[in-house]
Amino acid sequence: MTKTDGRVLALDLGTSSARALVLSEADAAPIPGALARHKISPTYGHDGSATLDLHQYVEGLLGCLDELQQNGHLDEIGAIVLSSQWHSIVALDNKGGALTPVITWADTRTVDLDLGTSFDERAFHARTGAWLHRLYWTRRIPWLLAAGSPAAFAGLPDLVLERLTGERVASVSIASGTGTLDLATGAYDDEALEIAGVKPDRLPSIVASGWTGTISAEYARRWPGLVGVPVHPPTGDGAASNVGTGGYDIGTAAVTVGTSAAVRVVHPIDDAPELPWELWRYRVDDQRAVTGMAFSAAGNLHAWLTGLLQLESDEPAGVEIGASHAIAIPFMAGTRPPATVPGGSGVYFGLSFDDTAADLLAASLQGASLEIDRGLRQLDALFGRKLDVVLGGGGIDASEWWRRCLTATFDRPTTVCAEPEVGARGAAAVALGLSPSPGGEHLTPVPAEAERVAALRQRYETLRELAVQASAV
Repeated sequence: MTKTDGRVLALDLGTSSARALVLSEADAAPIPGALARHKISPTYGHDGSATLDLHQYVEGLLGCLDELQQNGHLDEIGAIVLSSQWHSIVALDNKGGALTPVITWADTRTVDLDLGTSFDERAFHARTGAWLHRLYWTRRIPWLLAAGSPAAFAGLPDLVLERLTGERVASVSIASGTGTLDLATGAYDDEALEIAGVKPDRLPSIVASGWTGTISAEYARRWPGLVGVPVHPPTGDGAASNVGTGGYDIGTAAVTVGTSAAVRVVHPIDDAPELPWELWRYRVDDQRAVTGMAFSAAGNLHAWLTGLLQLESDEPAGVEIGASHAIAIPFMAGTRPPATVPGGSGVYFGLSFDDTAADLLAASLQGASLEIDRGLRQLDALFGRKLDVVLGGGGIDASEWWRRCLTATFDRPTTVCAEPEVGARGAAAVALGLSPSPGGEHLTPVPAEAERVAALRQRYETLRELAVQASAV
């Protein structure tokens, strides 16, 4: 374990907020009151754009550090760690200036690629853990090249790291989320770069997990307590969240619910099981990978509905789990690869005049739970066991009803991580070799609730298939 002076500064680069918080070195627990947050408002367009203003994002993050400095929280910092959203990309000019905003995972703009019959996407998927999908740089870069003449490309965490340290490098974890990494070697994949139409020198250099930088000289006066403190490579938010919840062994699946949701298992990269077509695989660090499935409608769905329906409570009060006769297929933001359901495909079936706002919320949370359960069952099959489950993230923390719904849907006990800042906590654990415990509430399925959900599942799957078919019309 890397020793520090007692405290860790964690930067969490999210889609809806950028945060800076101070953690204890012993267990990566947040120091009370030592958190600063900058709200992020993505810009969405009718053309499918979903972007962030790079300058505002970085300046907001630096402002969070100023706030911690003003409140005396940047003393005795022994390490700086980062957790960041995966999949973002920015086109750069030949001086490193940004030509585009930060293009996020939710952006649907792309170009079609015709690679001919010789391209074996299943072999490509097995090697990179990704598909030839707009989410990844193999499709993003050709689209950006068609629109202009960028000299280079980088992701949001690469550029934040460059702003802090003066070095534009990518961690193996962040690089894996671009869809251009050979998972086994930890280097850029030759075929992926050929498809993207770039050489490695136009992308950030990939550094090993043990790499560290230091805060550049321009910030020495601004944050004197951070001078000489090692800055560790960023960890992709999915991998960080798994580790932060305590889901860092091959027998445990972590279900995290933030803006989106995911179910994932961390395991050694060596001798990893063959990757099924429906699942992705990225890297945690030099030794570990994370395999899972992600879902675009989760905390964003909950927030949208509670606001739209003007609910006084975040909970579907009075609605029993699995009892709503309405069924929601939560495709409001489309699906992640390899499925191709576009955004705007959400559906409610079975509505009647006696349905209430709480019924609609319950149906949506139940639909999201059934989607996550599809991924969990595939991971059970992949790892040959009924996996333990730990729940974490802001969405989990916000809704007691949803926690119970997930537990009933999975039909197995779950552990609720007591710490809501799982991304920051996980980034610290990855960088410093910590093994945080979930340390929270243990939930057991209520038999009547699990039975109702089991009876609902077949109807849900039938209607889901109809929704998939309708989205293609």
